[in-house]
Amino acid sequence: MTANVSLRQIRAVIAVCEEGSFTRAAVRENATQSGVSQHIAAVEEELGVRLFERSTAGVKPTPAGSRYYRRCVEAVGTLEAAGEEMRALAGRVTGHLRVGLMPTFTRAALAPALKDYVHEHPEVTLRIVEGYSGVLTDMVLAEELDFAVVPTFEGRVGLKSRLLARDREMLLSGNKRGLKRLKPVRLADCAPLKLVVPGLHNVRRRNLDTYFQTNGVAVAELIEMDAMTGTLEFVAASDWVTVLPALICVNDLADGDIVVNPIIDPPLHAEFILIEPARRSLSVQARLFVERLEAEVARIRSVWSRKLKSRGLLASQSGKR
Repeated sequence: MTANVSLRQIRAVIAVCEEGSFTRAAVRENATQSGVSQHIAAVEEELGVRLFERSTAGVKPTPAGSRYYRRCVEAVGTLEAAGEEMRALAGRVTGHLRVGLMPTFTRAALAPALKDYVHEHPEVTLRIVEGYSGVLTDMVLAEELDFAVVPTFEGRVGLKSRLLARDREMLLSGNKRGLKRLKPVRLADCAPLKLVVPGLHNVRRRNLDTYFQTNGVAVAELIEMDAMTGTLEFVAASDWVTVLPALICVNDLADGDIVVNPIIDPPLHAEFILIEPARRSLSVQARLFVERLEAEVARIRSVWSRKLKSRGLLASQSGKR
């Protein structure tokens, strides 16, 4: 960084690197394309190095540009974090918070976490968006969400992430399927399955397909459904089954329309990460919300640990890393 490079120019570098286009960067920064181009040219002249390669395919950062982008992201994040810290020192937790969560977290973990949060921080204006990984990821990149929780994926430019939870997958069925509650099952022995799965764009689908193929799980019929409530109601009323993380079905442990069975030989796990824009740091209100959510996830995991331990499966239940 240099004193002759302005914050506006730094933000232009970040936007062009993440958008891969001067036009899209200009829209994001509420500027003109020529203005963004001038900012980039000024930074390149000041630094004496070329930051981007222009071509008909778009704009790509040079090795120097990628390195400078990472430094710019760190600088902007530090400035924003400093502002948040000063507001926290003043004893105020205010502002807006926009959170993206998968149904895995909204069905069981959200309500208890949210109840405590709104009681302790009444001045925070909340927006909770439920969605699947692709939509939530795009919303975080567009800064329409402060953060989101999604399945682990390869990563994208403009995002930073950390592991939030690693959870065991369970087989869910209705009473018509005739399985005994919480009895460990080997999916290959239950086949051929009539299976409800998420669509191909969902990250979890790839993990499920890989598990079925490598472990000889035969699927007789398949329905793609990206609607969690619909999936659960259909499974409860039929002889179809689905595979979902333990987090979402902790409330189905008691007698009811949904039967839950741990998957064994081998067990199947899902990992979930918290993603946020690389150019920003989590606000105070966001960090406090994450703490509440993680505490509730830990409580749910303790419930499952007791259940799995009673069936000799605790060794297969890996903890959060």
